[in-house]
Amino acid sequence: MTAPDSNAAQIAAAAAAANALPPAADERPEWTPRAEMTVLNREIPRLDGPQKVTGRARYTHDVRLPGMVYARLVVTPYARADVGRISLTAARKVPGVVYAETVKADDEGVRYQGYDGILVVVAAETPEAAEDGVRAVRAKVTPLRPPLVTPEQALADGAPQITRRGNVSSESSRGDSDAAAAALEGCDAVVEATYTLPVQHHVCLETHGCVVDYRGGDSATVYHSSQYVTGGPQEFAQYLELPRGNVRVICEHMGGGFGSKFGAGTEGLLACQTAKALGRPVHLMLTREDEFLMAGNRSGSKQRMVGGATKDGKLRALLVEADRLGGVGQGSLPTPPYIYDVETSWSRLRSVHTATDSNRAQRSPGHPQASFAMESLVDELAYALSIDPLAMRLANLSDPVYHRQLQRAAREIGWDAHPHKTAHGAPDADGRALGIGFGVSTWGSSSRPDAIVEVRIHPDGSLEVSNAVQDIGQGSRTLVAAIVAEEFGLPVSAVTPRIGDSSLPTSVYSGGSITTGSVAPAVKDAAFNARTALAARVATALGVEPDTLVFRGGRVEVRDDPSVGMSWKGACALLGGDPLTASGKYRDHLHGERVHGAQAAKVSVDVLTGRVRVLRMVCVQDQGIPFNRMALRSQINGGLIQALSYGLFEERVIDPIHGVMLSDDLEAYKIAGAQEMPEFTVILDDDDDRQAAMGMAEAPNIPGHGAIANAVYNACGVRVRDMPLTPDKILTKWLEMQR
Repeated sequence: MTAPDSNAAQIAAAAAAANALPPAADERPEWTPRAEMTVLNREIPRLDGPQKVTGRARYTHDVRLPGMVYARLVVTPYARADVGRISLTAARKVPGVVYAETVKADDEGVRYQGYDGILVVVAAETPEAAEDGVRAVRAKVTPLRPPLVTPEQALADGAPQITRRGNVSSESSRGDSDAAAAALEGCDAVVEATYTLPVQHHVCLETHGCVVDYRGGDSATVYHSSQYVTGGPQEFAQYLELPRGNVRVICEHMGGGFGSKFGAGTEGLLACQTAKALGRPVHLMLTREDEFLMAGNRSGSKQRMVGGATKDGKLRALLVEADRLGGVGQGSLPTPPYIYDVETSWSRLRSVHTATDSNRAQRSPGHPQASFAMESLVDELAYALSIDPLAMRLANLSDPVYHRQLQRAAREIGWDAHPHKTAHGAPDADGRALGIGFGVSTWGSSSRPDAIVEVRIHPDGSLEVSNAVQDIGQGSRTLVAAIVAEEFGLPVSAVTPRIGDSSLPTSVYSGGSITTGSVAPAVKDAAFNARTALAARVATALGVEPDTLVFRGGRVEVRDDPSVGMSWKGACALLGGDPLTASGKYRDHLHGERVHGAQAAKVSVDVLTGRVRVLRMVCVQDQGIPFNRMALRSQINGGLIQALSYGLFEERVIDPIHGVMLSDDLEAYKIAGAQEMPEFTVILDDDDDRQAAMGMAEAPNIPGHGAIANAVYNACGVRVRDMPLTPDKILTKWLEMQR
């Protein structure tokens, strides 16, 4: 029999029961089998989609507060410079300017291009007045020669020391160089080549910055474009000289970070100092030029490789000398060999410093650099041996997952019907040639145990899930709601997610693809605990055992007798006047590690113009449980686009004579646009049956540019070892081949 939803006796009896009963000691949450999921493992539109497409989503840049002032920075464009007297007299007279202070003392030099180049901060009543104030600052800045912006300048005899570690640091080696050199002697093919990749900017559409709402007193609210909301209060509290508990950090939406937005940065420090001085809210967001000068980047690399293989395609020997080019930072590069099995290898890595902005984490730090060099070398050896490059890869990958994924990618891209597999093709009468290339990726998908989640069920049936996690564009807001909805058999729209606020239960940073693997288990745990507690209330009302109840289709009912049950709202009414609140924490058994991916690219090369057009990209990607299939495809598409843009266009350019950045805006720094978009085919690897939560968004960014470069060679025989694949390089190589 179905219990009436409004039965007063039942409500009174349940309300008298204990609040939020914990699960029994031997119970623990488990992910629902995929075939039984009703919400997860489906196409789930983003909850914030309507807000974003209508422009109602509020980003940090959009925050406007009463009495707020706008701050701008004066930044020297030079890599190294002497700074003489700085005059602020004219700037302070600009109408609307309320604050202008030097960041550097007189005669304090600039040591590198980046944060060290900030000279002055100006604040005004309007953005326009702040910009006028910046233009009115007078400073004597004398650039130093050489600027030390290239590795060659930094490594020259007598070059000034760039960092305290010197101009070379973090040297390390692995393997036996003599054994690797000896192994080369027995190889049937040997390739010796140097592969270089430039510095790449993050190109966050929302630049770095914050709005500090401090008006005096002992508390503050900071709106911060951040990948770590929970960690923000400590840093901003230090800058504002306030107790940590008195500072709240909010990030409702964020316009891209890709690894560059973990801390407050110098811009955050200066915003806090300005707010303290004025007792007014301060809006300080970097300009695009400032962003490119000092907001971090993906480090460049130079990898000198000698690889050898036997006639059966087995990689026998590899010797690598690699430079990480991270400016004043260390740079990133995994120790070779990357992914592929090599019988005997030796590598030596070092960081070569230049007087340029430090690298920061950028989506899969170091892996795209390592992938390009390794995938190119494997490809070159395959053609040297007249072996199918797909077969060459399969012969040197011991993990069977890569075999499955590569073979699927090859089928989708049309490799079986491709006319030239073991040698490059040639252009047709119009000068166009078609080619296909491959690459594979990996990522660790680690987690952190820091997330705490709260699920609250209200007597009126409304349902909330709370955690401070930030949604940096990957869909965390929808994810946390969907996990709770799955637990209670409700639509996603029935759950209100509360995220992006440091006043909520603590969360993790969004970096290294740890967010899903860290937060999803805690959400599941909290939802499980809330469901267990509510089931106990309903069981008492129905006179059944709690473990016989299931939540499905907006009802709570006996598993084997659906006629015994009540509606979701009826169950919630049993709570009486108080909500039921349950918390959850990270559960390691709900998390998994390491994802795999395989990609194929098909290109058209015009040897008359040097233009490369990517026609199609295929990605086969595993990820454990595909919580939101729509969001997964979106993330993979984003990774493919970033790899394509890196491969064809992106390159920071600095004048080696004057030390001035020449690519400091989005006119000079080229990125892929709508015209360059190919057909994307994203295949979620459902043969990965791991019942685990894990992040995968780093991996799709890794091999695409290498696959494109390999496809260019397959098309026409042009091998470009120095990214990006710009027309001048294609034409130069093609003309050399014709001589």
